[in-house]
Amino acid sequence: MTTLDFSAFKKEGRKISMITCYDSTFAKIIDKTNIDTILIGDSCAMVMHGEKTTIPAKIEWMEEHTRSVRNGTDKFILADMPFLSTRKGIATAADCAGRLLQAGANAVKIEGVFGQEDVLSHLVMSGIPVMAHLGLTPQFYQAFGGHKMQGKTEEAAEKIIEEAKIAEKIGCFSVLLECIPHELAWKITQSLSVATIGIGAGKDCDGQVLVLQDMLGMSGFKPKFMKQYLDGMSLISDALNSYAGEVASGAFPLS
Repeated sequence: MTTLDFSAFKKEGRKISMITCYDSTFAKIIDKTNIDTILIGDSCAMVMHGEKTTIPAKIEWMEEHTRSVRNGTDKFILADMPFLSTRKGIATAADCAGRLLQAGANAVKIEGVFGQEDVLSHLVMSGIPVMAHLGLTPQFYQAFGGHKMQGKTEEAAEKIIEEAKIAEKIGCFSVLLECIPHELAWKITQSLSVATIGIGAGKDCDGQVLVLQDMLGMSGFKPKFMKQYLDGMSLISDALNSYAGEVASGAFPLS
């Protein structure tokens, strides 16, 4: 898959599947599946490092998680630009984005458009594919007062629509829409020629993304929009307890 396939799939009406991943072990598993593309999200701060939000994620973390995932797969990889990496000017943004591509990413994802249009434009013009992330942008956790649905009022919805159109005009190859009303996601999806990827934004987006550990039932986090496809926590706990029990009883090892 390439950046061009996102728009091509949209035209064909073919939905895009995306999943987060942070390490080579899971990357090797995903590589053998029908998943279209992988996101190394700054959610690694919460999933892999035990933080409460994505804000503590550092470029060094994103770089190493990206390299680890690339070592396990040939699939298309998106990597998140971490907190403030695009708000310190073009030079800092270009350096961080370059490091992520050199670590193995095919493209970067950036939260928000307003106030950093020049940064997004510079990256695109520099040959760095950019996906814009709109709606609930977790790096704005403090400003939003928590993880709350965005775009519920007419004014707020219009701002997100405007951001999406600016992102497309700048040259972003896709737009991720998080936790916005389904009707708004449909409207944005219909108005753009580039693909939309949704998470908590309804079924009308051109694709969907989920956090791997959430959908496998390994995190304990169950937002309303998320479907859990496996009770991973119980399965893994049972396996570990079986091992511990066999060690205690002497059943393992056999010799």
